Amino acid sequence: MNLDTLSPGILGPALLAGLLVLATHVPLGQQVLRRGIVFIDLAVAQIAALGVMTADFMGWEPQGWAVQAAAISAALVGALLLTWTEKRWQEVQEALIGAIFVLAASTGILLLANNPHGGEHLKDLLAGQILWVSESQLLPAAFLTALILGVWFKLGGQLGRLGFYGLFALAVTASVQLVGVYLVFSSLIMPALAVRNWPESRRLAGGYAVGALAYAAGLALSAVFDLPSGAVIVWCLAILGILANLRRFGL
Repeated sequence: MNLDTLSPGILGPALLAGLLVLATHVPLGQQVLRRGIVFIDLAVAQIAALGVMTADFMGWEPQGWAVQAAAISAALVGALLLTWTEKRWQEVQEALIGAIFVLAASTGILLLANNPHGGEHLKDLLAGQILWVSESQLLPAAFLTALILGVWFKLGGQLGRLGFYGLFALAVTASVQLVGVYLVFSSLIMPALAVRNWPESRRLAGGYAVGALAYAAGLALSAVFDLPSGAVIVWCLAILGILANLRRFGL
């Protein structure tokens, strides 16, 4: 146990990254749960990660604009594909989402097969490296978050299927590079599950509260006990989500 690691200089940027992710993922996650397409975020996140891996395979500079363009392009193509499949084969949309996720994940493994650091790179994209988030990553993420929230709260009900998937793709593209695929999925679904039985008027605030507390507690615990931050935050999201449901039913 090391309490010296509880330093704002160490945990502050990571917590800010988590809050930026939650800012868009809590409302989008509630919409995903309402639509019954829970695994869309995993598929789109994996497609965005595939864009990053493709850029790495091409030898492009990490965190450069070319990598961001590759990730966004891949996610938007995935969003367009999912829009088309939902319109054409809605009855098997969830199965198609799963198939697309597996194909994107398998393609990523093939791209990294001959990379000596491929295993580490894949782990970073899946589990994330939230403690190593830099200010250079936070600034564009904050700008994109503000843009997405502005569009969502102004036009959310008028976006339609294509608009929703496109906005979703942009949000996931930014977050997957900050916190990894696992935390992207958890940040979307677990706060939404935590408050799904709450009154409609309290769900958004409740989802934000559960997510923010989980990120703060997870980062603190992972720092003190020297554990992987992403995995601890996922467990904190799950535990606080269960407690939120128990509280709702007065247990």
